[in-house]
Formats: sequence, structure tokens, C-alpha cells
Amino acid sequence: MNKYSELICEKYAQIGSNDLGYIEDALGAVMQVLDDIVRNDHVPQELKDKAAYAAANLLISDFDVK
Repeated sequence: MNKYSELICEKYAQIGSNDLGYIEDALGAVMQVLDDIVRNDHVPQELKDKAAYAAANLLISDFDVK
């Protein structure tokens, strides 16, 4: 967990303690967030490119993305 931001670790702990709900379709949620980043006009192009590349890799991988 050391390689992730403090906020991600905080959310992880909140899910683990049931303070936040677990998302059953986690990959679908990730895809939605990545798509939101790509579509957002206020996000720098470099970050959009990274998000699009990550999303495309998820889609082409063995994961069941809905």
C-alpha cells in the first residue's frame, strides 16, 4: 500500500471498516472514473492520455469490464 497516495489508503481503510460501501463492480467504477477524466475539459491533456491508456489496457486485458 506504500506506493499509493494517502487518500487512497484512507478510502481503503474506510471500506475495510465498513465506513464506506464496497463497490462490487470495481473495474466498471474504475472505467467510469477514467472516462470522466478523459472527457473533462479542465483536465490536462497529459493526464487524459494516461487515463485513456489505462482504460484501453483494462478493456484489452482478461478482466471482465462491464
